[in-house]
Parts: sequence; structure tokens; C-alpha cells
Amino acid sequence: MAAEPDRPDDGPESPDGASPPSLMRFPMDFPIKIMGVRADTFADEVAAVLRRHAPDFDPATLEMRPSRQGTYLGLTATIRAVSRDQLDALYRELTAHPLVKVVL
Repeated sequence: MAAEPDRPDDGPESPDGASPPSLMRFPMDFPIKIMGVRADTFADEVAAVLRRHAPDFDPATLEMRPSRQGTYLGLTATIRAVSRDQLDALYRELTAHPLVKVVL
């Protein structure tokens, strides 16, 4: 049997060994793409959610792109992520927002 190739040490596995170690290294700059209904308040509401979870996020850095037909607005935000729990909570709140359709 061949030996497994060397892998970088990504930290400890979960206590039950069920999930592999994370490849994420915190803190890190983490881009998030948010697509939603093009409404006057959409970008401001998303920026407020981002600031709740990443207080140092600067809304002026939010990139905006309307869809071809102008129905939707795509936003790209880069936050300084400090933990997986922070990202999970942010994704949960964004996906629950009524104007948000997709979060990547």
C-alpha cells in the first residue's frame, strides 16, 4: 500500500474525527458575493449586516454590479474574517434577509 502524500498541518481534527481540518487560516481577508433584489436600500441593508459581523468592514469598499436587465444587484464585499463561527453567523443572517437571493 502506498503512503499518503504529505499534507500541511491544518490544526487539530474535531474530537470525533468526523470532519477534516479546516484549510482556512484566521484572520484572513474573505470575499463574499451577495445577489439580491435591486432595491434602493439593498446595499445599505447588506452593509449593515456585514458591519454587525465584521465591525471593521468599510461600506465604501462594497463593489456593486446590476444584472443585465436591472432586476438584481450583485455585491462583492471583502471582510476580515476572524473565525469560522463569525462566517457561519454572517452567512445565516445574509441568507435569511428578505432581499437577498444568493450568497456565495
